[in-house]
Formats: sequence, C-alpha cells, structure tokens
Amino acid sequence: MSGHSKWHSIKHKKAAADSKRGRIFTRLIKEMTAAARMGGGDPDANPRLRLAVATAKASNMPAENIKRAIMRGTGELPGVSYEDVNYEGYGPGGVAIFMHVLTDNRNRTVAELRHILSKNGGNLGETGCVGWMFDRKGYFVVEKSVADEERLLDLALGAGADDLREDGSNFEILTAPENFDAVRVALEGAKIVTAAAEISMVPQNYVKLEGKNAQTMLKLMEALEDHEDIQNVWANFDIDESELKEAS
Repeated sequence: MSGHSKWHSIKHKKAAADSKRGRIFTRLIKEMTAAARMGGGDPDANPRLRLAVATAKASNMPAENIKRAIMRGTGELPGVSYEDVNYEGYGPGGVAIFMHVLTDNRNRTVAELRHILSKNGGNLGETGCVGWMFDRKGYFVVEKSVADEERLLDLALGAGADDLREDGSNFEILTAPENFDAVRVALEGAKIVTAAAEISMVPQNYVKLEGKNAQTMLKLMEALEDHEDIQNVWANFDIDESELKEAS
C-alpha cells in the first residue's frame, strides 16, 4: 500500500497555507468551543480540548483567539451552540467515508453533504453503514527523509505507540487515543517533524483507486474538506503517490 499517508501529509500542508488559514482558524475555533462546552475549559483535564489547543498553536493562532473560543464554550462569553454529529457514506469505487461535523443546523448540513457526495460520484449512507470499517486511533505521519526507522520505532514504542508501518515515502505511527499525547510529546522532544498528527478514524482495509475513480475521489475529498461544518473526513481509499502528486 502507498498513498494513504501521502494524502494526509498533502492535506496538512494545504491546511497550513496562508490562503486557507482563515478557514482553518474557523474550524479550530468551533472545535475548541465544542470541546470546552462538553469537557470544561481546562486543557489539562480535557484531552479533546488539549489536542485542539495544540493544533491551534501549531497553526499560529493568536492566544487571544484561543482564549475567546474556550470562553464561548464554557459560557463565559456568548456564542453559537454546535451539535456534534457523525455522517457516513460512500465514494467512487465503493470507498467508505466517515465525516465528523460540528453544525448549528443539522438539516442544512445533511442536505449540503448529500449534494456534495452525489455530485462527486458518492452517496450519503445510514448511520453505522461504514463506521465499523474504521478504528479510532492516534495517527502520525513522518516522512522517511525526516527520521531513521529504527530510531523512530524505538521512540514511538517507548512512548506507548502500538505500531509503526511503512507507506510509500512515509512512516505511519498508530497509537491508542489515550497514548496520543505521550507520543506527540516524545516526537516533539526529539525534534521530529510530523506531516500529520491527529486522533483519526483509521481504516481496517483499503480500496485501491486508479484513473478516473482516483481523480473523482480526490475532488470529492477536497469538496468535503472545504465544507464549513466538516471538522474531519476520513476515507479508506488508496491512491498511488504519483497520482496524488499530479492532483495536488
């Protein structure tokens, strides 16, 4: 297999681009607000908020923006109430798609997602139709040019990771969600730059796509990623790095 981790690294590089920073900030503010409302405003006692704050800082979000987002979640400032919803569906070639959404209008969101999927060779499914194909894991991508495999393996496993595997030009590190922070801190301490670091829905198996199906799938992912209510979208496609590079 090659190409799955490459998509994640491309996605994160795009997210860091100045042209998309406003959209990324909006997404992160919604996540911090929702996390603080559900689990409290102390990142040390709220793992979801801790990850959102760390991601916001890595995206160079001003500290004042972070503080206001948390205060909206705790009710110290007025703000919109967002609903946490997961949607599932299919893409070209039978690819499974799992979407995490924060919305203030579920009816509007589901109609828009259904339109995006149908326009790009997919369809929205019932709850549970593909969720069983994914496992919730801590997920890191490290480019092979950044770290030696043996050193990375020792570091990751020593910090509590479950597995390290090769994927084309990258290494993927998988952890239990509760060990995500420890592995992230270990990598940062060793000055190992990650191309992706997130709590992810990791596919149990993959669907190989080529040619038109591959390009349609990538367009669908772009459209879903650009939707204002989507926080994360995961899919079990595998596309060769050469096709990913061409599309990006």
